[in-house]
Parts: sequence; C-alpha cells; structure tokens
Amino acid sequence: MKLYSNCPTLDLHGETSDFARVEINDFVRDNYNLKNDTVIIIHGIGTGVLKKTTQQVLSKNKYVETYKIDNFNDGETIVKLKKRI
Repeated sequence: MKLYSNCPTLDLHGETSDFARVEINDFVRDNYNLKNDTVIIIHGIGTGVLKKTTQQVLSKNKYVETYKIDNFNDGETIVKLKKRI
C-alpha cells in the first residue's frame, strides 16, 4: 500500500522544463485553493532536468510549506501545502 496513494498527482513525464514550470505552479495553486494539504509531482529520474526544475519552482512558490523527494521513489516529489486560512 502506497502511503500517499490518495493525493492529487501531476505527472510531468515528457514535458519541457518551461511547460513544467507553468504546470507545477497551476497545480499547486489549484490544490491550495481546494484545501488539499499534500500533493505529488512525478518528474521521473532521467537526466534530472525536470527534478531540478520542480525543486526550483517549489522553492519559490508561496503556497508550498515543504517538499521532499519520496524516500521510496526518486522520481517523485512530495509537496506539503500551507494551510489555507
């Protein structure tokens, strides 16, 4: 059983880093507005470009509390969103 199996997920496989930036920000904002507290971003392992882009975008996003690479899957990032007031 996967710990975060019920969390909203964004899959970035095959996307460019420019498109990923927009998608990540939209996905995080939408889930913040929906009052979700945790989301998953799947960037894959590959060359690491999407992983790096994901971390850069999340570090600057005002709705993100914390984020970390999944301990069991290097190809995804678990994002904890700030509480909506």
